[in-house]
Amino acid sequence: MIRSLLMAAVAGQRSMTPLAVIALAARHGTLPDNGAVRFLAHPLVATGALALAAGGMLGDKLPSAPGRIIAPGLAARVVTGAIAGAALARRGERRDAAVLGAAVAVVAAYLGFGARVRAMRRFGQLSTGLVEDAVTLGSAAALVKAA
Repeated sequence: MIRSLLMAAVAGQRSMTPLAVIALAARHGTLPDNGAVRFLAHPLVATGALALAAGGMLGDKLPSAPGRIIAPGLAARVVTGAIAGAALARRGERRDAAVLGAAVAVVAAYLGFGARVRAMRRFGQLSTGLVEDAVTLGSAAALVKAA
């Protein structure tokens, strides 16, 4: 279940990235089918998740980008943290992974927000956002590969 919780932490940073990475891996058949993965492997779901993840990463670099800890941002992280957690969990652990994944995503959102604000004061929004994107994508890819 540790991979599920780590992927939920990724959702705390970029809400759609975990779903996009899991959906792409599921489309290519590289994840064991625990039931939740089948839904994410659907072509429309995978394409939609990828488009939303890309849009989220691009939008994050705009000066008008809202913080991740506002209510809609947290709600998205709760949902995607739960789905990502369940998708990487074993069949009998999916419910627990979803509940814990939602909680981990919220905690990670607050921790990540604090770190990002401090980094932006020193390095600016664009560079910190690009570093965060790289860490998020790399982490999500490594977690899916390990599954």
